[in-house]
Amino acid sequence: MTQAARVGWYAAQSAAGRRLAAEVGKTLPPVDPPVIEAPAGVPKRPALLKHVRRLLARDLANVEAGLYPFPRDEPGGLAGLLTRRNLYLKDLPEVVRRRATGAHQEVERDGLARPRYYAQNFHFQTDGWLSDHSAALYETQVETLFLGAAAAMRRQALVPIAEMVRARDQRQLRMLDVATGAGAFLRDVRRAFPRLPVIASDLSEPYLAHARAGRGEPAVAAAAEALPFADGAFDIVTNIYLFHELPPKVRPLVAAELARVLAPEGRLVIVDSLQTGDTPELDGLLELFPQLFHEPYYRSYLTLDMEGVCASVGLELEAAWPAFVSKIFVFRKRMPS
Repeated sequence: MTQAARVGWYAAQSAAGRRLAAEVGKTLPPVDPPVIEAPAGVPKRPALLKHVRRLLARDLANVEAGLYPFPRDEPGGLAGLLTRRNLYLKDLPEVVRRRATGAHQEVERDGLARPRYYAQNFHFQTDGWLSDHSAALYETQVETLFLGAAAAMRRQALVPIAEMVRARDQRQLRMLDVATGAGAFLRDVRRAFPRLPVIASDLSEPYLAHARAGRGEPAVAAAAEALPFADGAFDIVTNIYLFHELPPKVRPLVAAELARVLAPEGRLVIVDSLQTGDTPELDGLLELFPQLFHEPYYRSYLTLDMEGVCASVGLELEAAWPAFVSKIFVFRKRMPS
């Protein structure tokens, strides 16, 4: 499947989901709906697809430059796509119900010690992060939301890793992926750098099981603010779409842990949401997003000084750039003077 066909698939799935959501909404009991404050300047779909095309052009340029291989077809091929599409549409009515009623505390705790902020129905998704069902659905939900561009946004994190791998034997490097989720980024890392030793960590054991299914890489269930690794244990630390999900008081704790486990001169690569002002024509979309999905900490992230937060724990910003509705940060841990 070409990247253009992939975007077309998920854009069509998004449109089908919107139609289904509208029909489901008509069947729900009368409730006081959440108040949506529509910001000015929310881009329409043609404008969003223009940004997607720019992202895919950059993605292709990175492939042609030899930074990482061309993406593979979807896991399971067409049959896998259809299975995940059906699962997504079957689950969608429950998401619509939660959104309409503001229900975001339906997660059943499993008795394991986890931070209170974690046990929520983020995005109004079924079971939050705490079930096999959620893990199986998550990547399809994300790709549908971002019109098939999520994987290309994540792949931008491979660029600074490729620069390090070119300079050193990848077998001698050590990488940690924090908040690995269902493992989509790990698949790209494995293909691009097959001899790079990688450890994955995440708070969700079901998501970790999904990420490492059939692969056997080391994986550790741990909170990002309390990583069970030695100081300076890794040359590369990556973190995809975590900071906007964290309460403001937790973000500095996570930054400190990421810095602690990073070796001197190592790189921290973060992919997260775009922030206010990065791409002004998308600012309205950023304001709308937390109103449509349960994102309790997102607004505070939009103006977060990531450079300042990381500088306070000894990390120096090397580069930052937007990629559609994501933003990539590259930090280096300098040798102590």
